[in-house]
Amino acid sequence: MSFNTWTPLAVSSEASDWQGSVWRIVEAQHIASTMKIVDSQFEQNLLESLLESSKPLPSLLADGLDYLLATPFRYDPLRGGSRFRSNTDPGVFYGAEWVRTACAELGYWRWRFLKDAIDLEKIEPVAHTAFRSDIRTLIVDLRKSPFKTDADKWLHPKDYSYTQEFSQVARKANIGGIIYQSVRDPHPAWCIALLTPRGFSKSKPRLAMQTWWLAVHQDEVIWRRDIEFLTFSFSKGQKIET
Repeated sequence: MSFNTWTPLAVSSEASDWQGSVWRIVEAQHIASTMKIVDSQFEQNLLESLLESSKPLPSLLADGLDYLLATPFRYDPLRGGSRFRSNTDPGVFYGAEWVRTACAELGYWRWRFLKDAIDLEKIEPVAHTAFRSDIRTLIVDLRKSPFKTDADKWLHPKDYSYTQEFSQVARKANIGGIIYQSVRDPHPAWCIALLTPRGFSKSKPRLAMQTWWLAVHQDEVIWRRDIEFLTFSFSKGQKIET
């Protein structure tokens, strides 16, 4: 079965229930940045409240979720969208099998930002928070038959037209998530695109979180945490060092 023949009925016939936990990593500067421009906790709370009121309203489906889980369903996508989200689609929560994989995926986009920026040589280390969340939803796994015959489309490094089109079909089939092979992590690992906030089995991420520092250079990105470090290079093929 080729990509062009996928219909909501055909996709739903390949769906299965899935339960597991995934890692996601996000920048941890939102609180620290406001602390730099206020003199007291009261002023910071007031500033945070003002900033919150200026943001888009959260999705009703995400009501009751911790902000780390709800945020991807709150904001419009970047121009061009993302792998499984077009400019007009609702939010997508991207998670990964391992912290390393989440770092590779986010690191790529930070590196792309640097390469597209004018007169910016590097990005100094910035703190990020890695957290784990629990998911239970109906999924399709693009690594398995019959989807894997279209692997070149699902894993294309830049062209997201096929994956965005497929996610729209999956939504019509009431699929909650799409599992796929990580494109940025050179080590075999999977990612998940959660299409609905209803796919979380718990309203908060797990308590155990990790702080990582990301530095971005012209030829590589470096993640550090205590004595651990991860290095990814995206310019001349991909490599990883741990």
